[in-house]
Amino acid sequence: MVAVVQKSRWRALRESLVAWFDTSAVDLQSQKHAKRIDWLRTLPFIAMHLACLGVIWVGWSPVAVAMAAFLYLLRMFAITGFYHRYFSHRSFKTSRKLQFVFALIGASAAQRGPAWWAAHHRHHHATTEREDDPHSPVHHGLWWSHTGWFLSREHFPVQTERVRDWQPYPELRFLDRYDIVVPAILALGLYLLGAGLEAWAPQLGTSGGQMLIWGFFVSTVVLYHGTFTINSLAHRWGTRRYNTPDNSRNNFLLALLTLGEGWHNNHHHYPASVRQGFYWWEIDITYYLLRGMSAMGLIWDLKPVPLKRRESGLLNEQRRNTL
Repeated sequence: MVAVVQKSRWRALRESLVAWFDTSAVDLQSQKHAKRIDWLRTLPFIAMHLACLGVIWVGWSPVAVAMAAFLYLLRMFAITGFYHRYFSHRSFKTSRKLQFVFALIGASAAQRGPAWWAAHHRHHHATTEREDDPHSPVHHGLWWSHTGWFLSREHFPVQTERVRDWQPYPELRFLDRYDIVVPAILALGLYLLGAGLEAWAPQLGTSGGQMLIWGFFVSTVVLYHGTFTINSLAHRWGTRRYNTPDNSRNNFLLALLTLGEGWHNNHHHYPASVRQGFYWWEIDITYYLLRGMSAMGLIWDLKPVPLKRRESGLLNEQRRNTL
């Protein structure tokens, strides 16, 4: 009996280690306590946060901080514009090449692959604020809705049944299965860039370690929690315009932090829209960038918010004028 228990533990340990590099190694059928956090599997996530303390030793420079800000904004747009509005809701169309380009950029944010992300987001919309909603602060608390669900065993595999539309693309399946590859390449590239700048342009005052810490670790961790606030805070704090069957909120500050995702009550009222800031005064930077890409012919068939839909379901009887 003891030998069987030890064998089971070693199997779970091996699966957790292999799953760092290959997500298909996770076998939920053989794992107990799937709803718990897999601390071994999430060591890289914890290490990302600890690595940010490296700023104490590497210092900072305008170049390194600018790189961190640039990569935050670029990858946030890839998450909000493509992982969310394109892969999850198909609110516009694009070419296979551009689809892959932004899937790569989104994958570099270390929030796993595009189909994984889309499947869990579709699950959220299908079960919002119910017991099986993976990140509902109403049922599971703020900590679990913000981060805990992301680290639990049952949420590591791709829910392929929810994203059958993306399974025909082998390049997307690769990004989901080997989700550590792109972030690792970005981290290495930033280190080499910093080392090159240190040798060839020492007046910039940067280094390989500095570019790695600021450009990758700090930027990625801030991006993590910026994205996660929509799961947690946008279901707790803000205003409600629409009578949706959930606790979604509109939050101006979160909209700025996430390039437009903070208009969450709007989004739950009409998820198919490419635009989440329904009115001109609701700043939605992702939408502005997508409109720009549309003007250049890079994307097309952007789904708007139908006026009738926008003006229905309000919590009060007053209807807003079109502005």
